Amino acid sequence: MHAVSVRLDDRPDNPLPTHSPSIRLYDFFEVHQRRQAPLVLATVVETQGSTYSKAGALMLIDENGIFQGMLSGGCLEGDLAIRAQVVLESGQSQLVTYDLAADNDELWGLGVGCDGLMRVLLQPLVSTRAYEPFATMLAAFDGEEAAVVSTIVESNLSSAPLAATFVLMSGESRAFGAVEDIAAEVATSAAKFLEGGEQASQSLSRDGGEAQVMHSLIRPAAKLLLLGGGLDAEPLLRYASDMGWKCTVVDHRPGYLEKGDFAVADNVVCCAADELASNVELSGYAAAVVMSHHLVSDGDYLAQLAATEIAYIGLLGPAGRRERLLSDLGAVGSKLEGRLYGPAGLDIGGRGPSAIALSIVAQLQELFARD
Repeated sequence: MHAVSVRLDDRPDNPLPTHSPSIRLYDFFEVHQRRQAPLVLATVVETQGSTYSKAGALMLIDENGIFQGMLSGGCLEGDLAIRAQVVLESGQSQLVTYDLAADNDELWGLGVGCDGLMRVLLQPLVSTRAYEPFATMLAAFDGEEAAVVSTIVESNLSSAPLAATFVLMSGESRAFGAVEDIAAEVATSAAKFLEGGEQASQSLSRDGGEAQVMHSLIRPAAKLLLLGGGLDAEPLLRYASDMGWKCTVVDHRPGYLEKGDFAVADNVVCCAADELASNVELSGYAAAVVMSHHLVSDGDYLAQLAATEIAYIGLLGPAGRRERLLSDLGAVGSKLEGRLYGPAGLDIGGRGPSAIALSIVAQLQELFARD
């Protein structure tokens, strides 16, 4: 295992490390997994100062230097792609520190002109090891409960080498590349981190040696319900999928669903609006957007959503239409108070389906980030 460091200063408190792969990262991984082609997982393990990404950000790089995901907005990706080839050839993980606050642009030949420090861990993912630990990380992201990924980011312990990884999921911990006693200690700390009572970093000591562990949270992908399969649902679905959210599209009109471009949706359901709750398990959704543009259908959707705990219920159309729907709902409409966003989306200006979709996704991201 190799560590490359330019300069590492004292570590300040960083935002909570969180892994959040997008649909594009999923697709990139699945294509290479089917071909049994090797990949390199690049993970930001620490940042200081002004950086494009924070701890937990992910990128995949293939054997040809092609990558998916961005860690620096394009500043460091070329260098990371070169390093990834070394990792694949050697089969050894590598830790690299980019200190862009120092006057060393000529040393690196990058000329980025940024003012921060970023440490990135590069791990080989190969078919002979079932693409672990990334395959298990994706399984955790697809789950229903939060999980923790714990990674050795510094070590002089043979029992806990650099890049050894542990995944705590559904109360069970899986270890990749470390001995059992280390795994048990990390799992205990990871469980405390998951409960909010432990720091994102952990020190391990054995026989005069020491290792540093970074805990990162994996939150289940947010689930979004799109109630309406018109043309304006397509850009909303694309943007939401790019954010890594799981989307279900529902409409009572088969022609809309057959003609629409909903390939990236996790589920597409055709049913009468007043039968939504009978066809879709509404619990677990973080948000719903009512967008059938059919007054009666939208009212039926809202009536059923009022009985749920969905925290965000977006409604397309002007304020007058919202008030008419609420009036028709009567007492049921009062259960939507504090959750109904109509017109849905932030006021960012612009017109048309793409601009509206962008405003809704921005509003959702703002709300999700508060959790």
